This record gives sequence, C-alpha cells and structure tokens, in this order.
Amino acid sequence: MLRIALPNKGRLAEETRSLFNDAGLEVKASGDRALTASLGGEFEAIFVRAQDIPEFVADGAADAGVTGWDLVRESERALEDRLDLGFGKCRLVVAAREDTGVTTVDELRREPRMRVATVFPRITARFFAEANCPVDLVPVSGAAEIAPHLGIADVVVDLTSTGSTLRVNGLREVTTVLTSTARLITAPTARDGDPARARELEDLTTALSSVIRARGQRYVMVNVPRAALDRIREVLPGLNAPTVIDLMNGGTHVAVHAVVPAAQIYRTIAQLTAIGGEGILVTRIERLVP
Repeated sequence: MLRIALPNKGRLAEETRSLFNDAGLEVKASGDRALTASLGGEFEAIFVRAQDIPEFVADGAADAGVTGWDLVRESERALEDRLDLGFGKCRLVVAAREDTGVTTVDELRREPRMRVATVFPRITARFFAEANCPVDLVPVSGAAEIAPHLGIADVVVDLTSTGSTLRVNGLREVTTVLTSTARLITAPTARDGDPARARELEDLTTALSSVIRARGQRYVMVNVPRAALDRIREVLPGLNAPTVIDLMNGGTHVAVHAVVPAAQIYRTIAQLTAIGGEGILVTRIERLVP
C-alpha cells in the first residue's frame, strides 16, 4: 500500500481531504488527531506539516505528497510535479515600503544594499541573484510584513492572495517571484524500478485529475427539434461533439447530451430555449476522464 503525505492542518488540508473524498479515496482516520489514515482502503495517508512534505517525498518516507509549489521550490529537492490541483493559489511577491518609492526591481538595484525579510530564503536568494541585485537576507519564521516596521528590513518577499495585508502594513508590491498552487508531487524515481508502484501512482493522478476536470463542467441533456441540429453544435460543442440520440417515438425531436463549462450554463440554457429546446436538464459531473 502506497503512502501519501498530506497537510495536517489549515485550508490546504481541508481542500486536499475534499479532493481525495470526491475521488473515492475517503479519508478514514481513527480520530481528529490521528497521524495516519486510510484513503479509501487504497492508500495510507500520513499527516505532516505542509513544509515538511517535500522532504518526506524526496527521502522516500512517502511515495507521493500534496503541498504548495512554493514549499517545493524552497526545499530545493529534486521532485516531480505530477498534477496541479488548482487550489491554494497564492503569489510570492517582492514588496517594499511605500515611503521608499520603489516600484521595480531595477530601482532596487540603484538603492543602497537593502535588507530583505522572508520565510523563503532560498527562493529569495535565487531571485535576487538572477536579477543581479545584491541584498542582505533576513530569514524570519513568519509575519514578514512586520519586519519593515521593526526596522530589521526594507523589503519583504512574502506570500499574498489579494495583496490586502501588504497594503495594510504600508507595503507596495514590486514584482511577483512565483505563483503557487497545491501540487501532487513524487520523487523522480517513482516511475522507475517498480511497475506496480508506478501504475498505482498513475492511477492516483488520473483519479484526482478527473475530479478537478469535472468541477468546472456541467452535463446538459435537452430535447431539440431535428431541424435545429445544424445549429446545436454551436450551442453545445461538447468535449468532441454533442451526443445525439433518437427518441423512442421517432418524432420531430431528438435528445442531445453534452458537457458544457459551468460558467457558460446561463447563456447555454437561453440559447437552447431560443432554438426550441425542451426538457432541459443540467447536472453536476463527479468525474471526467477525456
């Protein structure tokens, strides 16, 4: 049974559990504080800090893991990004004090050597080295945005979703270092040596991706006049093409089924009604494998 390292707390942990549950890999633990759990009887989950997951996977303590891309990059471990899970989106940004007037990295180069506070010293060091901008790093364990107010840094490299926390603390975004989302990761050797293990990891990736793909889609069923079939593909393109089925009475209508992006459902229903569509049914999709 393969071992999967999952975040033990926070929003990332909640969304990861939801994804695995929707993929048919329900998290079954003996209690809220359990360190391990069954994932649908197919895998074993171990719950650890999100920042430790890259190390667990790289060292072979876990066969795969779910954590943020920012933490993978900071670890500098050789890991394979199997799947972007889409949630936990945030940006790692360079931000300077408003009163410095700095708005670009080029302007930082012209300033006296600045001190940069960050929870991500490795990423930060690489970024400024590649930008040919010498700085002094001030590693902190959290709340980097307070560092300029304490006089220990002029610039911060910190995570943000909306930028509101930075603005509240008198900081201005200068540039984005990287964009991060939750990822399914494995060691690069996971595809080598053990075909059964490699196949299980491929099946896991397929199962999770099918749920992610389905979340933004809806399944539409509608009866339309045969005479409108030349227009139906414009309204319901489907994955490849809509499915057309004769009704049992062989009358003037046929049943048309198709997958439609959820964001387009409102307009799609209006268009189907306009061409004489009847009995329109829209349902959610649990899994979608193209």
